[in-house]
Amino acid sequence: MIIYHGSNVIVENPRIITSEAGRDFGFGFYTTDIKDQAIRWAKRRARLVQRTIGQYTPYISVYEFDESAYSELKCIHYPEPTMDWLNMICKCRSNPNYVHGYDIVTGKIANDNVGETVTYVLRNIMRKEDAVERLRFEKINNQICFNTENALSYLTFIGYEDCR
Repeated sequence: MIIYHGSNVIVENPRIITSEAGRDFGFGFYTTDIKDQAIRWAKRRARLVQRTIGQYTPYISVYEFDESAYSELKCIHYPEPTMDWLNMICKCRSNPNYVHGYDIVTGKIANDNVGETVTYVLRNIMRKEDAVERLRFEKINNQICFNTENALSYLTFIGYEDCR
């Protein structure tokens, strides 16, 4: 399967990112199987970096993902927003020390609209049950998070695209 990582740099050798707390599925290397989504991530990241260094360089790194990982590693897949999916995101976003124990987590991304709903849950403004029901109507993109070095070994870098 072809997957993508959007950034302001080309990532030939993926690594687990542990410097950015508040990620949906914890510390990891985040990818998607949706090229347009990766391009949006790359442009967003490049705009953020441009503010500090003045250079705008959005890239998507492209990988071949060996899907045998799903049967050989400890993986979980959330094809829809569910209570388990929301619980995972809430734990990962609220506790940077939380470790879920999975090598790979795939599921829906808590984008800006979804992220707002998750924030309401974390602040006890909205019940989890109501949040899951609300999110069933959102168009939510996919993400594949590689949470261990072993999981990263199932990726092969095949190239990149400049998204300017």
